Amino acid sequence: MQQCPFCGAPETDRIDLEGSRYLVFRCMFTPRVDPGLDESALGQHLSSAFNGPSGEYFRGVCDRLHLHVTKGEGARVLTAPGPAPPNRL
Repeated sequence: MQQCPFCGAPETDRIDLEGSRYLVFRCMFTPRVDPGLDESALGQHLSSAFNGPSGEYFRGVCDRLHLHVTKGEGARVLTAPGPAPPNRL
């Protein structure tokens, strides 16, 4: 299991789709990775691929998603009393 390279949130799911693998972290950050990478190489890839200028962008995305889920509209939907909201997928 991997951790988000920005906030340390644990990986919650892996989705294989059309030859790519997507790692889903609890913070909602979902990078696309090579499905052929083993766990060690995957950890190295996450720490190197999201450094530098691109890392700043992805850290901002991670932060915005985290705020949305914990304090924004996502939090209001998830903590609202009553029946669950309809699935919009």
